[in-house]
Amino acid sequence: MYRTKEDFVNDWSASAAGTIAVMKSITDEKMNTAIVEGHNSLSWLAWHLTGTAAIFGQIAGLQVPVVERGVRAPEHIAEIVGKYEEINKAYGLEANKWTDEQMLEEIQTFGSKMMRGKFLRLLIDHQTHHRGQMTVLLRQAGLTVPGVVGPTREMQAK
Repeated sequence: MYRTKEDFVNDWSASAAGTIAVMKSITDEKMNTAIVEGHNSLSWLAWHLTGTAAIFGQIAGLQVPVVERGVRAPEHIAEIVGKYEEINKAYGLEANKWTDEQMLEEIQTFGSKMMRGKFLRLLIDHQTHHRGQMTVLLRQAGLTVPGVVGPTREMQAK
């Protein structure tokens, strides 16, 4: 749980940078890669993280761009990355307006109340979870896996 605005802003910045690096490793040709047919693809996961960042931000009280529910993922990864970057930029501007006290305020979330700082921690955890799935799919697709929290095996071999 975040108790200070600065802690959230710093974690979000690092997490979003990692997510952008993973998304930029996806090619249009490999966007539909899934572990098996019918499971989440790279494009679905990237678009899901984009939409989740938007809705969580709005629920938390940030003025961030909207991603309409139910809209299919764009056909080009650059469009997904662009929308995610737009939302990320808004997070940077908007979250810095919060006070530390606002991290402790209860907000209405998905059918319950929760402290804003806890809700934002769930956002980061959710993003980390799906970003990990994406790195496995990148490897399966034969694409470069970026170092997000540390170097990859390929980076260490250099």
